[in-house]
Amino acid sequence: MSYEPDKHHRRTIRLEGYDYSQSRAYFITMITHKRVPFFEKTTIRRIVENCWLAIPSHFATVSLDEWIIMPDHFHGIIIIAGDVHLDAPAEDARDPHNRFSTISPKRNTLSVIVRTCKSAVTTQCRRMGQVEFKWQRNYYERIIRDEYHMHCTRQYIINNQSNEPV
Repeated sequence: MSYEPDKHHRRTIRLEGYDYSQSRAYFITMITHKRVPFFEKTTIRRIVENCWLAIPSHFATVSLDEWIIMPDHFHGIIIIAGDVHLDAPAEDARDPHNRFSTISPKRNTLSVIVRTCKSAVTTQCRRMGQVEFKWQRNYYERIIRDEYHMHCTRQYIINNQSNEPV
């Protein structure tokens, strides 16, 4: 299948020119495909929880804040701190013959962290026989710019917990 820009275009929802590896807090939302309430299943819910909590062990400069698993989506706060380029390959380590090596997402960016988490959840679901599980493409993010917005975001997540089914 050939690429047709008018037909096969995906617009980014990210802030143009923003470096998502910056030391900052980010509010993210990951949604299940077609909003199917997969997270009502305890097995899948535990997988999501375990993969989320494992993020800091895979990304040394990342910590987690408030989070909640709802029936068809997940909200969480990711905090990227410190020198986020510690794990990035040196420029001379890139393969000049591989055209993707220079355009691939850099390590420790928000997109790599979220993609890694979503991929781990999907892989573990498949291994547990939950082959129907799928994520919606992409994820929603909001940059948390100050303490006031951090407080409001935390309250939003905490208030969501009261709406969670028992």
